[in-house]
Amino acid sequence: QVQLMESGGGLVQAGESLRLTCVVSGVIFDRNVMAWYRQAPGRQRDFVAVIPPGGKATYARSVKGRFAISRDNAKNTVYLQMNSLKPEDTAVYYCRVSGTDYWGQGTLVTVST
Repeated sequence: QVQLMESGGGLVQAGESLRLTCVVSGVIFDRNVMAWYRQAPGRQRDFVAVIPPGGKATYARSVKGRFAISRDNAKNTVYLQMNSLKPEDTAVYYCRVSGTDYWGQGTLVTVST
């Protein structure tokens, strides 16, 4: 049974930082590409960042330079460090085993002005 469990969301003010964590079980983690997506109220779910097992991360233009995705294969965990947060970053953030239907339940990030 594949499970992805996100945590780390919350309410912060603009300019502050948060780190999201996603713990994965039920897949061979170090063979899978991992990704973060987000869905703002009333909008579609959008790509945020992706990281291959041993390769270079890729980011959406809207977060490049502010967000950093990383992974710890020994802990089956993927992270999303979010800096210089803006109100438009407010969304539910989901991790995903890229290219599959395996998603976490989401964690809410709210950025106030």
